[in-house]
Amino acid sequence: MVRVAVWGSLRTATDGAAEVEVEAATFKQVLDALARDYPGLAPQIERGVSLAIDGVIYKESWFTPVRADSEVVLLPLMAGG
Repeated sequence: MVRVAVWGSLRTATDGAAEVEVEAATFKQVLDALARDYPGLAPQIERGVSLAIDGVIYKESWFTPVRADSEVVLLPLMAGG
């Protein structure tokens, strides 16, 4: 299981839970599991989110591995400019 910290306004879709657990081994599997287990997150995930994995922020890095002991944070989409 991967422990995912849920950041900011995204917590409304997890009934306020700051942290959830999902079964996943990659970036994409984390997002798929979150959308399945917390349907309120699905629209935001479809629009775009970022995952911070062990301190590095990723966007659409589908095959990036995620270990059970990784620090994972779900963030609203981070856009540079």
